[in-house]
Amino acid sequence: MPTVELTKRFRFEASHVLRNPEWNDEKNYEVFGKCARPNGHGHNYELFVTVRGEVNPDDGMLFELKQLKDLVNTHLIDKVDHFHLNHDVEFLDGIIPTAENLAIAFYHQLEHVLPDVLYEVRLLETENNWAVYRGKE
Repeated sequence: MPTVELTKRFRFEASHVLRNPEWNDEKNYEVFGKCARPNGHGHNYELFVTVRGEVNPDDGMLFELKQLKDLVNTHLIDKVDHFHLNHDVEFLDGIIPTAENLAIAFYHQLEHVLPDVLYEVRLLETENNWAVYRGKE
């Protein structure tokens, strides 16, 4: 059977602050600009989760979309939606929540519930910037 990629989009809202605790305010503002403001800011994120594999000849599907939706919501979206990523999300503790770091962390949150099929996590922070992580290729 040919290999197919199947992607589902998710949306969530969250706030964050981009700051390195090892740096002083001047350095944080120099690197992160207004994103380093102590009270933070929010985004309307879009997350694209892609699974990859062979189509099952019995049902014509790679992965059942409702199951994918339920797994991603339970193991990721419900843990980040309407939370402050720096303060409220245990699996992000100690991580500067840039789009790049979030894509990596989100992939790791999902890889144990989508073994052998998780291919890519694409996180859009805005319509103009996003990060993609495909695990250890």
